[in-house]
Amino acid sequence: MKNIISITEIAVDQINKILLSAPSDVDSVIIGIDKAGCSGYSYKLDFGKSSDHKNYEIISIKGAKVLIDPKASMYLLGSTMDYKKDKLFSRFVFKNPNEKNTCGCGESFSI
Repeated sequence: MKNIISITEIAVDQINKILLSAPSDVDSVIIGIDKAGCSGYSYKLDFGKSSDHKNYEIISIKGAKVLIDPKASMYLLGSTMDYKKDKLFSRFVFKNPNEKNTCGCGESFSI
């Protein structure tokens, strides 16, 4: 089965860096969606322990383990997760074909 989302190589490298400094019982990053922001939804990233999230889809790439919250799957289908860095900020960004609108600051979206 094809993964729900694609993850760029630079995002995988950043996930691996984050997991190196995570608490010892953490082995993954969880991607979810929250009802938040001025457009309705926002992406949520958190630390995870894969053995605690058996019903989550697991994507493993180059040692990075990403868990997809089942409640977020339909919102993320076909998305790409990337990591952007410039002089002013660094963050994970999502290119989501399901988005209809985003807010001005780019922190939330609507479907």
